[in-house]
Amino acid sequence: MTYMDKTLIEIHESLKKGEVTSEELIKESLEKAHKIQPKTNSFVTIIDDAKPTEVTDDILSGIPYGVKDNYSTKGILSTGSSNTLKNYIPFFTATAVENLEKKGAICIGKTTLDEFGMGGTGTTAHTGIVHNPWDYQRMCAGSSSGSAASVAAGVYPYALGSDTGDSIRKPAAYCGIVGYKPTYGMISRYGLFPFASSLDHCGVLARSVMDAAIVVDGMKGIDKHDMTTWDSSEINLYQNLSQDIQGKKLFYIKEICDIENYPNASDELKSHLENFQQTIKKCEEMGIKVDEVSFDEKLLNALPSVYVIISCAEATSNMSNLTGFIFGPRGEGKNYIEMMKDYRTKGFSPLIKRRFIIGSYVLQKENQEKYFKNAQRVRRLIVDKMKELFKDYDALIMPVGSGPAKLLNQEEERIKDDTTALEEHLQIGNFGGFPSITIPNGFVNNLPVGVNITGNCYKDQDVLNIAYALESQMNYKNQIAKEDVHEI
Repeated sequence: MTYMDKTLIEIHESLKKGEVTSEELIKESLEKAHKIQPKTNSFVTIIDDAKPTEVTDDILSGIPYGVKDNYSTKGILSTGSSNTLKNYIPFFTATAVENLEKKGAICIGKTTLDEFGMGGTGTTAHTGIVHNPWDYQRMCAGSSSGSAASVAAGVYPYALGSDTGDSIRKPAAYCGIVGYKPTYGMISRYGLFPFASSLDHCGVLARSVMDAAIVVDGMKGIDKHDMTTWDSSEINLYQNLSQDIQGKKLFYIKEICDIENYPNASDELKSHLENFQQTIKKCEEMGIKVDEVSFDEKLLNALPSVYVIISCAEATSNMSNLTGFIFGPRGEGKNYIEMMKDYRTKGFSPLIKRRFIIGSYVLQKENQEKYFKNAQRVRRLIVDKMKELFKDYDALIMPVGSGPAKLLNQEEERIKDDTTALEEHLQIGNFGGFPSITIPNGFVNNLPVGVNITGNCYKDQDVLNIAYALESQMNYKNQIAKEDVHEI
């Protein structure tokens, strides 16, 4: 019997009954990790000497999981999937991981990501491209690509991710699983390699809403090392999960979801939006009121620009400490300036260097007002509009992306189809620090697609309960990627 394809509750009950041991779970998880690694490239490091833990009443005890390789793990290689940190072994563990360790969770692998989380494709890691377990010729999205692929392939029930623009929620959709980032500050970012500090969220990829709730309960908590954390000790997401959502009110954005706005729509896009409308009908049948709401198209069109400017500016500042002297392999040169230039030139991928150039440019004194400060103002307008809508509605419900996972060799169709806002709207959740969860929403061309629910800050329970109730009406909970997929 296999256990890694079961839910956390099922695995925990089997452990408590003595039907399986923690050692046996580790063995199964490691075997599956090694099996999928040549096909998906999900891991930077597989921890073959992972040790079992005592099985307690805590649901997470004795059960393996994965950690995205931008979380610091003491004594274990932590690279951020970058050549600049290819040999870096930290001396401390990220708070979120430490909290799970205290509950007896067992990390068996560090998962691949787009370099330092800067990317949405899963193709820029220093160890290579991550392939989707539903079809090896397709991407997983990013940056939490390795976590998404390994969970979807059944290596373990959950893995940690981080989300700066959509890096948990879009990979979850592409891989047919659940991706949840809670309200900003519910989980400490201490020990998470910083990308854009005002946008970065810790979170989880799992195969059910219940499992996601259990894991975040284990990760969260106020932390003296992260001044943005807040006291969530009175919040128990798992115990308060409920399918009683009668009277809840949702809205979706007309300008993004109306098929009439896409005159060149592909068949995949048409099917995806039709799928979404069927989900809206399902919500209404469950007693949820759903309204179509208009959103200023100027703000929607500004989403990617605002995100790029703010994230690149913050990344440029955050990663100025990557000099080759404090971390990583030292560069070559006659003096420290030459050594630093060599290290950063050779260590970073072209994508990262482009982002640093953008960040440096918009932060220059003569450019700040026009670019960086204006981006901050537009961010505030978008968040204010969402806050206004949340006075009348419990959450926003939206399709994720413009369809299923893209082919790795497929040219970008976004410009032709004008689907930029459809692809980028999840960034709203990061602009406002809103709780946001993606759940599976069926299939298009035999590939999974997702639907996202985003609520107001601190309303995580409402967001999870809506997702939990909707999940119960569909047949995609705890699904594992099919085996008969195309070879690389």
